[in-house]
Amino acid sequence: MADIIDGKTIAEDVIARVKQEAATLAGSGVKPGLAVVIVGEDPASQVYVASKSRRAKECGFHSVQHSLPADTPEDALVALIGELNADPAIHGILVQLPLPGHIDAGRIIQTIAPGKDVDGFHFINVGKLGTGETASAFVPCTPAGAMLMLERVRGRDLSGLNAVVVGRSNIVGKPMANLLLAANATVTIAHSRTKDLPALARTADILVAAVGRPEMIRGDWVKPGATVIDVGINRVAAPEKGEGKTRLVGDVAYAEASANAGAITPVPGGVGPMTIAMLMANTLTSAFRAAGREPPAF
Repeated sequence: MADIIDGKTIAEDVIARVKQEAATLAGSGVKPGLAVVIVGEDPASQVYVASKSRRAKECGFHSVQHSLPADTPEDALVALIGELNADPAIHGILVQLPLPGHIDAGRIIQTIAPGKDVDGFHFINVGKLGTGETASAFVPCTPAGAMLMLERVRGRDLSGLNAVVVGRSNIVGKPMANLLLAANATVTIAHSRTKDLPALARTADILVAAVGRPEMIRGDWVKPGATVIDVGINRVAAPEKGEGKTRLVGDVAYAEASANAGAITPVPGGVGPMTIAMLMANTLTSAFRAAGREPPAF
């Protein structure tokens, strides 16, 4: 049976470090500031934004939330981001996605100052990560958290290990592949058009599932002893809980995969908690840089 990589515990370790370092920075007169912007009333986004703002306050940050109506003009959102870019009390800016259809999300993301882009989506941060400049880049929070979990099992140097990333999104798949390359793994990115995906997955010492399809990765796709990082969060029907009930599952068939894997992340309680923890770490890093100090490593 596989070892379970407990994201809640690792995330709490990160948050504890953030709190400690934030208190140290505050002693020199700098309080990390995070601004979260949400447009519209999407229920899932409301939950995510509330949890991010709550965590920021727990960490001792200056936490600001801007809740805008769904019909907010794009130029008004651009103007707000411009104000936040210029505000020295704000070190991190996060615009909650998805945005309403009339707003160009790409334009909005590129409007955020790269030094405050704690989501790691600005082209400058994407480019730094893609060229191996991981020390000065903001890395997207989910892959950054996944790498920390992987390090607990495999260490920081992944030389000689084969990694397969199933999924090629800009938010998870591509940055995850770049992080694995930076750690010296041999990396293959797979996707919906990959020929014989199960056979390819079975070559992986490290298998990262980030495809957004419930339990797509079956147990017999997993090489014995492999480390499995399941980034997927999917809500599926759970009639056994009662009519209309649902449950969360990952992109990996957990029970099956656990029989083969050496270590595996659960869903929920795996990569999910790490995402907000790394957002706090990125905001702290930005505050240290703004103060002209070397940020802590996570």
